[in-house]
Amino acid sequence: MNILYLIMFFILGTVFGSFFNVLAIRIPQNESIIRPGSHCEKCGHKLKWYELIPILSFIFQKGKCTNCKTQLSLLYPFSEIALGLLFMISYYSFGFSYELMISIILSSVMILVTVSDLTYLMIPDRFIFIPIILILIIKLVFLGTKAFLLSIFSGFLCFLIMYLIMKFGEFIFKKECLGGADVKLMILSGVTLEPFLSLLVIIIASFIALPVSLLLLFKHKENIIPFGPFLVIGILIIFFLKLDTMSIVEFLLGRR
Repeated sequence: MNILYLIMFFILGTVFGSFFNVLAIRIPQNESIIRPGSHCEKCGHKLKWYELIPILSFIFQKGKCTNCKTQLSLLYPFSEIALGLLFMISYYSFGFSYELMISIILSSVMILVTVSDLTYLMIPDRFIFIPIILILIIKLVFLGTKAFLLSIFSGFLCFLIMYLIMKFGEFIFKKECLGGADVKLMILSGVTLEPFLSLLVIIIASFIALPVSLLLLFKHKENIIPFGPFLVIGILIIFFLKLDTMSIVEFLLGRR
């Protein structure tokens, strides 16, 4: 494995992570991603080039605006480091292949969804449907029409399952339990994975979200927990493990 490529993918991921922070903060507010340039949200200080270096700028500035000394959100370095690691893992897992392209798209979605959902408790449709379209195009080009059509069917099926789960939750608890964006994210899961694996995504996401939700409820009395980031994490876990339905069935039959 070429160490240089791993380093390059990590650096590339941090750069994209910094850019996706801007998208995730501005697009939900219907703000331009071009103007004004990067600036402090508190005092409007226009950031200089050396204040825009992923990760390092946050460290050197001690996590504060150089002008007004306002504490910067930890989401910024988290997104940069996380996407850098995900890009590096993507290359390590798939090399130069169509799976690498899908993995990079999914990793990018995780940052967009996480920052947007944690900041505004909403996920713009474009953060979900543009990646879906890109993945479908990749599958059509590299795997052919059959895989393309199966992915569309799988996406629709997963959407339907999640929609029914949402409605069932509303019926039982008499309130909204899942957001519409969470349901749409299952289209992304279905397009990327097989329907059965998408059910595992829901289980994994719920398993990870449960302790986090209990902690937030205990510490901050929060009763609204963004579920979108956990769904994307579940998709990434299944994708990186390279699981398929048949291997899981054979494993379960073998245990019997």
